[in-house]
Amino acid sequence: MAPMDERSSSVTSSPLQLFSMMSPSPSLGSPYPWVRELKSEERGLYLIHLLLTCANHVASGSLENVNITFEQISQLASADGDTMQRIAAYFTEALADRILKTWPGLHKALNSTRISLPSEEILVRKLFFELFPFLKMAYVITNHAIIESMEGEKMVHIIDLHSAEPAQWIALLQALSARPEGSPHLRITGIHPQKEVLEQMAHRLTEEAEKLDIPFQFNPIVSKLENLDFEKLRVKNGEALAISSVLQLHSLLAFDDEFLRKKSPLPSKNSNEVVHLQQRVLQLNQTTMGELLENNDVVNRYSPSPDSASSSPPSFTGHPKMDGFLNALWGLTPKLMVLTEQDSNHNGSTLMERLLESLYFYAALFDCLESTLSRTSVERLKVEKMLFGEEIKDIIACEGVERKERHEKLEKWAQRLDSAGFHSVPLSYYCMLQARRLLQGYGCDGYRIKEENGCAVICCQDRPLFSVSAWRCRK
Repeated sequence: MAPMDERSSSVTSSPLQLFSMMSPSPSLGSPYPWVRELKSEERGLYLIHLLLTCANHVASGSLENVNITFEQISQLASADGDTMQRIAAYFTEALADRILKTWPGLHKALNSTRISLPSEEILVRKLFFELFPFLKMAYVITNHAIIESMEGEKMVHIIDLHSAEPAQWIALLQALSARPEGSPHLRITGIHPQKEVLEQMAHRLTEEAEKLDIPFQFNPIVSKLENLDFEKLRVKNGEALAISSVLQLHSLLAFDDEFLRKKSPLPSKNSNEVVHLQQRVLQLNQTTMGELLENNDVVNRYSPSPDSASSSPPSFTGHPKMDGFLNALWGLTPKLMVLTEQDSNHNGSTLMERLLESLYFYAALFDCLESTLSRTSVERLKVEKMLFGEEIKDIIACEGVERKERHEKLEKWAQRLDSAGFHSVPLSYYCMLQARRLLQGYGCDGYRIKEENGCAVICCQDRPLFSVSAWRCRK
């Protein structure tokens, strides 16, 4: 029999056969010299193996093993390497931060001089807007849905739950100015915790409205979403109201965490499941991070199903903060509410659940950048570190009210909104057509948009990443 070609050989004829038999060595440096010689896909497999091992040690509090695994990961992970190397670097940092939080004094001391400038946050959000099509598509869909629902209205009021990007409303102003019946009187209430951001929004939008000769008013509210005083929204009789929420509502779930913990104790996970998962990882033979993680054998053995009650509470009547906020929105009787959210479950009750789900999600985002920007791109590094890296750290390292990035799937939002008295408004054919045209002009083959129960789901390589849905009060 002819010898098997090295590229097509089974896992037993490559260095990967050693993964499941290795125990991390306490010695400094790489205990296995061949590790540095691994091909890209083999290195990716090994890094997944190490991340899962490390997360298991973190969850069990085995600090010595955590430290040893960190040492091994540091041999291969790199913030300027390929997709898996970059992903591993940020997930390792998040796991380390989770460990440090068990010593609050030490964690505070290490972060005491850290400065987070509002200008940097605005910059990185703008880079995300420019480098990816997701927000552009959300804005196009939101605007078209609003225009269609406001046909014939003479006074339109829009409440923007996170008013930071003028591009969306500038486009809406331009579309309204072209209405056959003439433009309505438009009032936008913008909510944001930073006064300077709202001042810039007011200036840009007022300037555009004057240029288009549209009667316009901007009502700024300096507030965090969880502290919003609904009286300040000043909804008037005779106004047709629309509400826009772009990547905001999930943060409110953090304030119900303590209530839900008391109501439903955290389930325990069998460590044998993690071991089995690691063994299945070793049998993969994909070449990209997305393909590695999309292998069903890897995740199905460990992860709960999308409808599993362990990922999110099954009932949506036990979330006082979220229920109260949605009920208050319903009480405003909006003609339309458009909701954009990350379409992934990063709100699982256990560390391993969140690790696996967020690996899927951020692998797709990192792959998008890998296909469009060089590895030395400063813009790419800023988005990965200052946006994705911080979100990963929030999902992995934080618990309780501190954990804000509680992304959930569209199905969960649909159930929650239905319980709050809203019903879904299917997006029109023309609305979806405009979104597809925008995506076609983006110049990247990996992006897709699909219709799901009247909602839009934006994907990368068929992996759902963001959803846009429209809602109306049920009478």
